[in-house]
Amino acid sequence: MFDDSFEAVFTHATIGIIVCDEQGHIRSTNRYARTLFGYTEEEMHEVSIDALVPDSVAGRHAALRASFNANPQVRAMGHGRDLFAKRKDGSVFPAEISLSYFYREGALLAVGYIIDITAKKEAERTLLEQKSRIEQLNAELEQKVIDRTHALMATLHQLEQSKDELAKALAAERELGELKSRFVSMASHEFRTPLSAVLTSASLIEKYPETDQQDKRLRHIQRIKASVNHLNDILEEFLSVGRLEEGRIEATFSWVELPKLVDEAFADLQGSLKAGQQIETQFDCPKPIQTDPSLLRKILVNLLSNAIKYSSDNQSIFVSAQCRETDLTITIQDKGIGISADDQKHLFERFFRAKNATNFAGTGLGLHIVARYLELLNGTIELASQLGEGTTVTLFLPHENYPDH
Repeated sequence: MFDDSFEAVFTHATIGIIVCDEQGHIRSTNRYARTLFGYTEEEMHEVSIDALVPDSVAGRHAALRASFNANPQVRAMGHGRDLFAKRKDGSVFPAEISLSYFYREGALLAVGYIIDITAKKEAERTLLEQKSRIEQLNAELEQKVIDRTHALMATLHQLEQSKDELAKALAAERELGELKSRFVSMASHEFRTPLSAVLTSASLIEKYPETDQQDKRLRHIQRIKASVNHLNDILEEFLSVGRLEEGRIEATFSWVELPKLVDEAFADLQGSLKAGQQIETQFDCPKPIQTDPSLLRKILVNLLSNAIKYSSDNQSIFVSAQCRETDLTITIQDKGIGISADDQKHLFERFFRAKNATNFAGTGLGLHIVARYLELLNGTIELASQLGEGTTVTLFLPHENYPDH
C-alpha cells in the first residue's frame, strides 16, 4: 500500500496507525497498533474498525464513520471529551485519536493515529488528587488562620474594653495632620505637669516618717490625689471624643427637674472653686423637662468648670435658666479672662486652645465635646466674649413640658 521509502516509517512509528476503507475494513496496521490492541496482523485484517471502539459507542460508530466519509477532514477527535479504545481482550484504554485520509485508485482511505494515554491520565489523576489535597490543606490552613484571628480579635476586644479605651479613641481619629501635632503638644504638657507633681510629692513624703509630721504627709497626699484626678479628667475627655466619633453615645430622654440637676453639677465642682468664688443662680423652670440628664449634666459641669478656671478669686459665676413652651435656655456668665474674636472662630474644634489660655491646664476638647453632646440633644450653643471682660455661653434646647395631671 505504501512506497518502500515510507514502509520503515510506517512500520516502526511509535504511535498506532490504522488504515481502513469506507466500509470500515482494516486495510493496514503498523506494529505499534497491533501491539496496542493485542491482535496479530492477520487478525487485524479480519475485524472491522468498529471492533476497536468500546461497546458504549459501537452502536453509533457506523454513523460517525459515514459522516466522515461524506466530508473527510484532517482533524483531532474528542475535543471536550475523553475517548477510549477497546483491545482484543475487551479491556478499554484512554486514547488520543487523530484522523487523516487519502485516495488510492479513486477509493477513500481513512487513517487513524492512536496514542495510549493511560500514563498521561494516571498522571493527571495523581495531579488532581495532589491538587485536591493541597486545596484541602489550604482550606484547613485558612480556617486555622480564621480561628486564630477570631481568637486574637476577641482578646484584643477584651483588652480594648478593659485597658485600652484611650488608644481606641485615638485610633478612630482620621484627621491626623494638624490634629496630631496639637495632640502631641497638648499631651506632653498636660501629662507632664501632674506626673511631675505626683513624683515630687511621693519623694517628699519619704522625708516625713515621724508621727508628728502627718500634716505634711497629708498635704502631699492631697496633691497626689488632685494630680491623679486631673489625669483622670484628661483621659475621660479623650474617651468621650472616641465614643462620640464611633457613634457609641446616644441620647436617652427622661423627665428631669432642672434645679436638682444643676445642684448636682454644682456639687461636682465644689472642690474646684477658688477662694471667694461662688455660683449664683436664677431659674424660671418650675416644671420637669424632658431631656437626657447625663448629657446635660456633663455639659453644665464642663462649662461651669471653664468659668471657674478662667475666673479669678472672689469673682462670681452666674447661671440662669428659662423654660418656655418648647424651648429651654441656659446661660452661664463669668467675668474671667475672656476670648479674642479670632479664637472664638475655632473654640469648638478638637484640641484648640485660645492664645490667652495656654497657661491654664486643659486639653482643648471640652467645648468640642459640649457641642457634640448638644447635637445629640438637638440643641445649639452661642458664645459671646471679650478679652478681659468675661464670657457668656448660652444653650438652646428643645423640650416638652411635664404633662399636667
